[in-house]
Amino acid sequence: MFGLLLLVFIVVPLVEIFIIMQVTSGLGLLPTIGLLILMSVIGAWLVKREGLSVVTRVQDALNSGRMPRDELLDGAMILGGGALMLTPGFLTDLVGMSLLLPPVRALLRPLLAKAVKSRVTVATGIDPDMFRTSTTRRSGFGFGRSRGPVYDADSTEKSRQSRRPDQTELPPK
Repeated sequence: MFGLLLLVFIVVPLVEIFIIMQVTSGLGLLPTIGLLILMSVIGAWLVKREGLSVVTRVQDALNSGRMPRDELLDGAMILGGGALMLTPGFLTDLVGMSLLLPPVRALLRPLLAKAVKSRVTVATGIDPDMFRTSTTRRSGFGFGRSRGPVYDADSTEKSRQSRRPDQTELPPK
């Protein structure tokens, strides 16, 4: 975790500063600033266009009774791409803009789905596939192997051994 924080807050800004200095030495200060602003404007337009497209696809999936898994993953990548576009610099703009392109999202979607699935399973202890309608679902309802018999917690029957002699039995409702 420390390595990831070091990368995000130290290494990436240093690389961004280096790239901006190199571009500035080649193009000049005003063209470099103009290029950064142009990339931000194009990125904002792409975020709006792709975001509205994903919202429409989510609504269509929900209206048809289907879980919008791919659409939500696309939305997460668009959100991440937009956040990267807010960060000044060419490297983050390039990565952010690539996340806004549908072909790139289609390539990254299976990797993101796998990462989200593993985190959901680790964080909750529940397998996200536990509610599948397929007959190939594992037993244990996502909590691993079945660990023995299942007892009904709503049962109103009590054995005579568990009742104290001073208790009176109420009639069933």
